[in-house]
Amino acid sequence: MSLKLRLTILSFLQFFVWGAWLITFANYWFGTKQWGGEQFGIVFMTLGIASIIMPAITGIIADRWMNAEKLYGILHLGYAIALLYLPQVDDPNTFFWVMLIAMFFYMPTISLSNSIAYYILKNNNFDVVKVFPPIRVWGTLGFIAAMWITNLTDNKASANQFYIAAAFAVVLAIYSFTLPPCKPQSLIPKDASLSEKLGFNAFKLFGNSKLALFFIFSMFLGAALQLTNMYGDVFLSDFGKNPAYADSFVVKRSTLIMSISQFSETAFILAIPFFLKRFGIKKVMLISMFAWVLRFAFFAFGDPYGFGLGLIILSCIVYGMAFDFFNVSGSLFVETTTDYKIRSSAQGLFMMMTNGFGAIVGSFGSGWIISKFFTLANGDKMWQEIWLLFAGYALIITILFAIFFKHKHDPNEIANVNH
Repeated sequence: MSLKLRLTILSFLQFFVWGAWLITFANYWFGTKQWGGEQFGIVFMTLGIASIIMPAITGIIADRWMNAEKLYGILHLGYAIALLYLPQVDDPNTFFWVMLIAMFFYMPTISLSNSIAYYILKNNNFDVVKVFPPIRVWGTLGFIAAMWITNLTDNKASANQFYIAAAFAVVLAIYSFTLPPCKPQSLIPKDASLSEKLGFNAFKLFGNSKLALFFIFSMFLGAALQLTNMYGDVFLSDFGKNPAYADSFVVKRSTLIMSISQFSETAFILAIPFFLKRFGIKKVMLISMFAWVLRFAFFAFGDPYGFGLGLIILSCIVYGMAFDFFNVSGSLFVETTTDYKIRSSAQGLFMMMTNGFGAIVGSFGSGWIISKFFTLANGDKMWQEIWLLFAGYALIITILFAIFFKHKHDPNEIANVNH
């Protein structure tokens, strides 16, 4: 089996074990368990808490003490065990702690999977910028496959979504142990400071004003991503409360509609090399940010039929650009602007800012705001106002990024990265 195929399988399974429940989780929480909105925001914060603590730590371990592929497999085994226990939980407070443990195991594997792919590709003389995006696109397809399986088996509101994810997480863990060894670089000198030996020197990246601004804006965009993950599917399902829409395809197969977003990713991810080399990281990030504005604005005026359905579909299509141009391009930017000795740690730091602090801002903030200002007495949510608020937030971030982030584009920069 070729190296590219092996990494393709890794990418597929990495996101399959997340997609099986991430988008449909709100239906389980609000529909099956009938728990509250503020508590939902707090539980979704577990993604952020775990991403603040774990990716940087596991990146340090992979940089210095343990093969990345072995650490990756151990983390997925822990993730599977936690998921298997989640359906046994009957109160939201306990659910928070079990989900937090699950996220402690899963969230660092996202950046680790990138580091593993970069390491293997570069050590075998592949052009990462050209080869990695087509491999990463299979992660999106894995996410789609999991969403479809969950919805078509009528499990979008059941606990079975966690069992599906757990089963494939075990498969992924076993598979990861068969990958080529990704050994620690172990390039820190013996007379280095304790901070450097522990890998905390990656946090010195904040001393670079350009990188610091990049990480800060990554946090704000990470918040936008959480808003979509949290509320997209339940927003479409809520149209079923209107008798005129109750039997619509949008309501019955809301997860399939949401998966258009991931199909869109598969197209836009292949365009990343062209856009990065031609326009550079700043313009690509600006395109991503404006796409978030459109994502939320189209949702605000969408409904299950006619022109409204067209807006929902357009929202899902622009999501592909919003997500890919931010996440994948951002990861490549970190890879090309940091020292090779600390790249795993730097990738962990990027994950900490996006899925860490960004997730906390998006999860807690949206949960509190929606519960306090945009939820009616009967529990129904004011979806149009919610999406317009999110669109305004994304527009403000776009304008500020255009003004403050300074970066001169060098077309050759991303082609000259070596471990």
